[in-house]
Amino acid sequence: MKTLIFALKKISGAIVTIFAIVIANFVIFRVSPGDPIRMMFRDPRVSAEALQRMRVKFGLDKSMWGQFVDYFKQLMHGNLGFSFWQKRPVLDVIGDRIVQTLILVVTALVIATILGIILGAISGWKSGSKTDRTILSVSLVLYSVPTFAMGILLLLVFGYVLLIFPLGGISSPASGFTGFLYAKDVLWHMVLPAFSIVLWYVGEYILLTRSSMVEVMDQDYIVTARAKGLRESVIMRKHALRNALLPVVTLSGVNFAFAIAGVIEAETVFSWPGIGRLTYDAVMKRDYPLLQGIFLIFAVSVVLANLLVDLIYSRIDPRIKTGAAHD
Repeated sequence: MKTLIFALKKISGAIVTIFAIVIANFVIFRVSPGDPIRMMFRDPRVSAEALQRMRVKFGLDKSMWGQFVDYFKQLMHGNLGFSFWQKRPVLDVIGDRIVQTLILVVTALVIATILGIILGAISGWKSGSKTDRTILSVSLVLYSVPTFAMGILLLLVFGYVLLIFPLGGISSPASGFTGFLYAKDVLWHMVLPAFSIVLWYVGEYILLTRSSMVEVMDQDYIVTARAKGLRESVIMRKHALRNALLPVVTLSGVNFAFAIAGVIEAETVFSWPGIGRLTYDAVMKRDYPLLQGIFLIFAVSVVLANLLVDLIYSRIDPRIKTGAAHD
């Protein structure tokens, strides 16, 4: 019963949050400066009558409330609107780009998580040592440098100066590659943008894993394991690290959603044709429906990731739902 009450409270909170996001998402882009219809027709010779017809076609001649009602009705039918710039349904435009973003994000987060856990575990296990101070210093630096700054630095060094990696894009233009050669070319182009994301997230995972390891080291079961004569490597791997990974697992689910929304900088710097680059282009084009669709997907993915993490965490640690039931 307590589990059901906890789940219902979390789901209800998520629904209310998503509804608030829908309202904010609509209002923000309507009050932002710029005329989307004028952006569609840059030719000054276009008559005022033609511009007005386009406003009527897209419903921009209505009041804010009228536009919101139309937007909400379409949203309930799974329709995110029609892109002013692409002249296509928003879902189709986003669908063409989401795969590229998922490939980049999943690859980067898997590498960052593995490296962060390994280095964070070593740092926490050897707390106070020279190794710990070195890893901690590097992780703090990486965590403090913005993704776009790291991306520009990597691009200048490895793409422009050393000429090792491509300067941008997802594949070599007019290469004619297919099959394995095309996949290899995509992976080669993905190295720098993925690495810029890895360097930022790995610092976060190192800091969190190290903190958890230091806390776990003082627990009684670690003292007992040492008293039994177990090897230090076994104690660290099977006892300390296993228990220290709980907050890391929690962070991973939330980070996945945030990373999808946070690749705007990396994809813009490296011209990677994903959702992040699409967001930048949509801002430049004042494409309200496309921006609304993108940011709605970003926000909902974060809310759902938090909801999923809360539900999983309540199964792992029953104290959470017990406390929630008494609120």
